[in-house]
Amino acid sequence: MKRKLIVGFLALCSITTVCPSVYASTEHYTDSSVTGADSGWSDWDANWADTAADFTKVSLTPGADDTQLNFAWYSEKGDSDATPVVHFGTDKDNLETFEGTAGDVDQDLTGDKAYEYNHVTVTGLEPETTYYYTVEKNGQQTDVCEYKTQKTDTVKMLYVGDPQIGASKGQTQNGAELTNESGAANTAAENDGFSWNRTLNTALSENPDVNFVISAGDQVNKTGEAKEEEYASYLSADALKSLPVATTIGNHDSLNPDYSYHFNNPNNTENGKTAAGGDYYYSYGKGLFIVLNTNNYNVAEHQNTIEEAVKAYPDAKWRIVTIHQDIYGSGLDHSDTDGMILRTQLTPVFDANDIDVVLQGHDHTYSRSKMLYGDGQTHGKYEFSLNADGTDYDWDHATNVDTGDQIALAPEEGDTDAQTALDAFHEDNNCYTIEDVEGNTVTDPQGILYMTANSASGSKYYELLSTQQDYVAARSQNWLPSYSVITMTDDSFSIDTYQITDDGKAEAIDDTFTIQKSGTDTSADTTDAAETESDDSAN
Repeated sequence: MKRKLIVGFLALCSITTVCPSVYASTEHYTDSSVTGADSGWSDWDANWADTAADFTKVSLTPGADDTQLNFAWYSEKGDSDATPVVHFGTDKDNLETFEGTAGDVDQDLTGDKAYEYNHVTVTGLEPETTYYYTVEKNGQQTDVCEYKTQKTDTVKMLYVGDPQIGASKGQTQNGAELTNESGAANTAAENDGFSWNRTLNTALSENPDVNFVISAGDQVNKTGEAKEEEYASYLSADALKSLPVATTIGNHDSLNPDYSYHFNNPNNTENGKTAAGGDYYYSYGKGLFIVLNTNNYNVAEHQNTIEEAVKAYPDAKWRIVTIHQDIYGSGLDHSDTDGMILRTQLTPVFDANDIDVVLQGHDHTYSRSKMLYGDGQTHGKYEFSLNADGTDYDWDHATNVDTGDQIALAPEEGDTDAQTALDAFHEDNNCYTIEDVEGNTVTDPQGILYMTANSASGSKYYELLSTQQDYVAARSQNWLPSYSVITMTDDSFSIDTYQITDDGKAEAIDDTFTIQKSGTDTSADTTDAAETESDDSAN
């Protein structure tokens, strides 16, 4: 109950600081005025005031399965009722009408201007087909856009981390400091939106047959306050008119309902909720994709989501989870503090439900784990509690859920008791077993692959830990935006990762890693351990 109360309280708070960034690089960010000097920055800059003021951009999201497509957009609230209608079909002159739902947008987030959000689901999609669509904004149809479906026997996805539009605030561009003021004055959002657009365009030029994008969270930067110009910049990327994105709720997205207005996620659950929404899941090709809002620390609820999803799609060949916090990462700022805070609880739940891959963000560095599974031992459970004045989490201390003990994550020099407690916390989080496999192609592994994505926009980077953890197989920080390409078939799951150089070239930063399935179930029987963890979490 304590954790639910904390999450509920924070959902009501207006919080400006979510976690410390003492290890964020103050020297490195992607300066769009430099990387875009010959590729559109001047036009983007000239149009920025209009872009920042347009809150009505359409977002596309995967539907409940690959025959569906979800739409969301704002429309200005006028004398007439909202018209949540999408016109969609293969004949642009004879489109079928799909109706959805609408609701009021919190005017505190839009400068007191009244908007309504519109959510519509389109059904009956076929693979490898060209469609056209328009949406209605207050009864007026937008221009026709083209949308192409790809193959579903081979599914190709972009996997990105932390676009975090607006996070470059404080950096220097052309002799001036980037700011995150409201509207067009948010020059950090202007910079980062251009770079996000550039990353998508670069990735798609190399991979035009992508089905959809998976974002591991922190689409925008501001927390607990109005940030519509950041969403406007994020959604202005050229590719997003015809490319669905399965977004994850990051800590910077979590404490406002605007995320839930802008993204029409499928199979929404009541589990793991914060103000932005909760857990959801969907099916695509041979994959079951489960997206958890781990800003809510109630792991019993996340387990319920996973079990519900597995029951709904029992024949999925692959089970992929996306979370924001990187429970197995390698960045200096998060991976051994708030990133791994749920490691001891989530690891056995993932094992018990035969999860194949976990996609993570949050750390603004790249890492790929070895194949990992739980050690079968009993471990403590941890979370973050509210700070003394109740306005934010106490990011300086991890709380032991069972004992209530506060563990200082950066003990003062000479405080031997605090250092001993921190050492014990780190030791307790060694709750994993490294599977003995060789090479970059593994067949029927017992363990799970944990990926951590670097920033897709380059708005903010973190240092790597000075010592690479034993569970990490590869990692990288070259201060460049990056993305991964996932290719999933009936019997293989491969991932390739690239960085984008300042001159716009895509360079591989890791070897291709592939998981193969022969059809024989070799997963470990860790159900008992997971059930024990779940029972403890529910108390």
